[in-house]
Order: sequence, then structure tokens, then C-alpha cells
Amino acid sequence: MTQQQYQQCIDACLECMNACNVCYISSLKEYDLAMLRDCIRMNRECADICAFAAQAMTRGSDFIGEICELCVKACEACAAECGRHAHDHCQACAEACRRCAEACRLMSAVA
Repeated sequence: MTQQQYQQCIDACLECMNACNVCYISSLKEYDLAMLRDCIRMNRECADICAFAAQAMTRGSDFIGEICELCVKACEACAAECGRHAHDHCQACAEACRRCAEACRLMSAVA
């Protein structure tokens, strides 16, 4: 695993974390908050897990593979939930989650 590959995965995690945070804040401002309840919950969970994965890779943790596997699961779940909503912030979040899941999938396979 090269430093560039680590950095690409870290960047994907941080981009996803940011997209989840934007979606979270934007969802709280929407009219039909009840419809977005699961989306808001998943945004927070996914953002936290992405931040943790980025930190673990930065530290060179012995558990990168397992942490990235968890990040894949969180990102896939968040992408599925956000993908159900037509809001631009939800669609952007879903796309960032898909990219992060792919990067973490590759990382977990080689870590």
C-alpha cells in the first residue's frame, strides 16, 4: 500500500464526512423533517465513522482493514437512505458515500 493510496482513501473519507455533515444540516432546515429522520441519523453515523477511518489511516492503525470494512457498511447504508430523497444535498451525499465506500473497499482488501 503506497502513501498515495492511503491519501486517496483518507481524502474520500473526509469528503464523505463533509458531504454527510452538509446533508445533516441541510436536512434539518427542510420542511418535512419527519420524512428525513432516518437520513439525518445516518448522516451523523456515517460522518463519525468516516472521520474515525481517516484518523485511523493517518495514524497507521493496525485495524485499518476492519475499520474500513465498517466504513463501507456505513457509507452504503447512508447512500441508500440519502438516495431515496430528491434533495440536492441528499443526492450529493449519496454520491460521496458511494465513492468513499469504493475507496474503503479497496483499502480493506489490501490493509
